[in-house]
Amino acid sequence: MKVLIIYTGGTIGMVRTENGYAPKEGYFRAALEAIPAMHAEEMPEWELLEMSPLLDSSNMTVVEWNKIAKLVAENYERYDGFVVLHGTDTMAYTASALSFMLKNLGKPVVLTGSQIPLCEVRSDGRDNIITSVLIAAGGRVHEVCLYFGGSLLRGNRATKYSADGLVAFVSPNYPALAEAGIEIRYRRSALLPKPEGKFELRLLESVPIGVIKVFPGIQFSLFESIMTEKLRGIVIETFGAGNIPGDGNALLPIIRRAFANGTVLTVCSQCPQGAVSLGTYETSNALKQAGAISGFDITTEAAVAKLYYLFSCGYDKGRIKELMEQDLRGELTI
Repeated sequence: MKVLIIYTGGTIGMVRTENGYAPKEGYFRAALEAIPAMHAEEMPEWELLEMSPLLDSSNMTVVEWNKIAKLVAENYERYDGFVVLHGTDTMAYTASALSFMLKNLGKPVVLTGSQIPLCEVRSDGRDNIITSVLIAAGGRVHEVCLYFGGSLLRGNRATKYSADGLVAFVSPNYPALAEAGIEIRYRRSALLPKPEGKFELRLLESVPIGVIKVFPGIQFSLFESIMTEKLRGIVIETFGAGNIPGDGNALLPIIRRAFANGTVLTVCSQCPQGAVSLGTYETSNALKQAGAISGFDITTEAAVAKLYYLFSCGYDKGRIKELMEQDLRGELTI
């Protein structure tokens, strides 16, 4: 078994500088080689590919998602699995994007990183890397996933939960794919089946997409100026099962105008757990009547990535609305 480790940057390979932790070109390979377990007999053969420039994950964009996806596609036949080392802040966004970009994925692509850099004594990065490499070589997973703090999560179901805890990610609406204790125990029923179709890569276009978070007292009129035909997609985080404030009537004409302009508006819930159900309450029915669609239990990260993907496929507005409410990669529950 052979695994390709793609290092993009992030906390795991950062070093101390006078301005705080920062990536350092060339440092990580030596740090990885210095971990005795990476050379243990039980470990698969692995190679490291370091991207340039190395980035803090807050600087990740569609451009970097495309670079990572292309590296997987270009090396797809040469390796049995892939580990992507990534900063934690936007790891769930990248995992979601890759899950859509890599269609009919028949091999593991595992994203991981750390909350404490490898240069520190108590780094959580060592176990995250070692276990991720073993999972990538195990052949049990056929999807993009995220390993962190002992849990293997579906990539497009994960969301960052803690800024400073070692269990940094959760999957609120879908069970973990595996738990790593003394043994790595897979939840077979939660895994996606191995695809029958041929592996395909779809690169993303940087289409204009926005996210609006509803809050008490929000003045929807402030968003009117951005609701133009240039804005292709919007994810709106509502209360509960898809509710907006009672005075949200100010939002409805804006949504109708955006809808007429070809903008696709997807409703997600601010609650980490549970699903949107447009029409269950009067305050959500208005959104449905105005042309908004339900994201069900999809995360905001996955909704954004899915919109990028569907627009990049060249579908028209009607088809995108249909597909946003369908499960394509295990990202939502109907």
